[in-house]
Amino acid sequence: MADILTPALGESVSEATVARWTKKPGEAVKKDELLVELETDKVSLEVVAPADGVLESVSAGEGDTVVPGTVLGVVAEGGKASATPAKPAQSAAAPAGEAQPEPQKGKAPPSSGPVPDTSAPSTGGVEVTTPAMGESVAEGVVGKWSKKAGDAVKKDEVLVEIETDKVAVEVAAPSDGVLSEILAAEGAAVTPGQVLARIAGGAAGAAAAPKAAPAAAPAPAAAAAPSAMPLAPSVARIAAETGLDTSKVTGTGKDGRITKGDALAALETRAAAPAPAAAPSAPRALHEREERVKMTRLRQTIARRLKEAQNTAAMLTTFNEVDMTAVMALRGQYKDVFEKRHGVKLGFMSFFTKAVVAALKDIPDVNAEIDGQDVIYKNHYDIGVAVGTDKGLVVPVVRDADAKNLAEIEKTIGDLGKRARSGQLGIDDMQGGTFTITNGGIYGSLMSTPILNAPQSGILGMHAIKERAMVINGKIEIRPMMYLALSYDHRIVDGAGAVTFLVKVKEAIEDPQRLLLEL
Repeated sequence: MADILTPALGESVSEATVARWTKKPGEAVKKDELLVELETDKVSLEVVAPADGVLESVSAGEGDTVVPGTVLGVVAEGGKASATPAKPAQSAAAPAGEAQPEPQKGKAPPSSGPVPDTSAPSTGGVEVTTPAMGESVAEGVVGKWSKKAGDAVKKDEVLVEIETDKVAVEVAAPSDGVLSEILAAEGAAVTPGQVLARIAGGAAGAAAAPKAAPAAAPAPAAAAAPSAMPLAPSVARIAAETGLDTSKVTGTGKDGRITKGDALAALETRAAAPAPAAAPSAPRALHEREERVKMTRLRQTIARRLKEAQNTAAMLTTFNEVDMTAVMALRGQYKDVFEKRHGVKLGFMSFFTKAVVAALKDIPDVNAEIDGQDVIYKNHYDIGVAVGTDKGLVVPVVRDADAKNLAEIEKTIGDLGKRARSGQLGIDDMQGGTFTITNGGIYGSLMSTPILNAPQSGILGMHAIKERAMVINGKIEIRPMMYLALSYDHRIVDGAGAVTFLVKVKEAIEDPQRLLLEL
């Protein structure tokens, strides 16, 4: 017997949710074959079979919460084929057995035998599979199919879009032919490598194409005018929801295809331009006023973890304000030389990161965490930087920020931000942070109370820079001011320590030479 154990989930992740089992008890498994997927509040994890054999039992069902070391199931070693429905594999009702060698190529699965795809065996078929969706993404959801079974397709034509918790992945036709069969319906959860559909080619494809043509005839009328290619599902959805005129959008994808990024960029350009007076619209029907969408497992986990942070920590927030005059003048004076020398723009995040590290060294309680009855003081400074993506907020970590200069910090933050928005962050990129910085100012926030990134004891909130009248040496002057907010765990950080920490950050930003001289 070999136990299937919950792996380590990361330094700051204490539990996970069982998302999906790929095998049922009694089915044969092979060593290192994917058996179960776990969801944490940061990433998805794959758990593989520890040995060849048969999945004897499942101890943790889908939706259960588990911790590292929890036994998820048991594999009976020895590969007893009799434990799986091997003999009934000849019947059409046993698609789950280890009969993979027989229908490996060309034949439709037994469960889809009744559909009119009986012509497929004579021509074989090309499988349309789910592509890799990112290093830390193990599952996606099938979006809207742009073709129906029986429609003619061309190579590289977008057939469907897979939505993940981070990015949308377009799946194109691998060859010319006819979409003979769709195996994954809209809304279905799929994993990388899973077969989504089959394309019949050759004589069967040529014969089927004319029949499919009448059904496909209305498509050009709804398609965008800039090219003969149909819009990708994500682009079509954006156009439908926003009224974007895709005929005026220049495509940067293959063969001039409009990508989701092209559509979003066009929307930003349109938003920046003066909006024409909108004609009064008719009131919407009742069913159009609301839309109910099921939360993803990742979003459910995030919601639960945030509520747990509120329920566990004695969270409190203290505020201060910082005069940005000096750091803005320093940045304005050297930003062009800095970018030319280091190949990266000089922003404010590197100054705040250095200021935070200096304050953490003076107030170590803010860089510590509570573990049961113990306090763990961190002698390293790994600063999490919150990054907004179209799927939500993620917090990659700048490692050893105390050992990095301003240019190295800017390069690291830029790289992490780019990978976050493209869904390429791994679990190692987001675990082990000792303190977090979040900048709501980029969205226009004037003041907020950020929530702790458990088990950390502190998080700094930056906000929008606004010109305000300030009294300087007895005179009223207009200064660029920013509100700062420090949320902290009052169980370990006293009020005096929190206020002192924020004052030290303020002093470092208002006199940035102190950072350069390490004073």
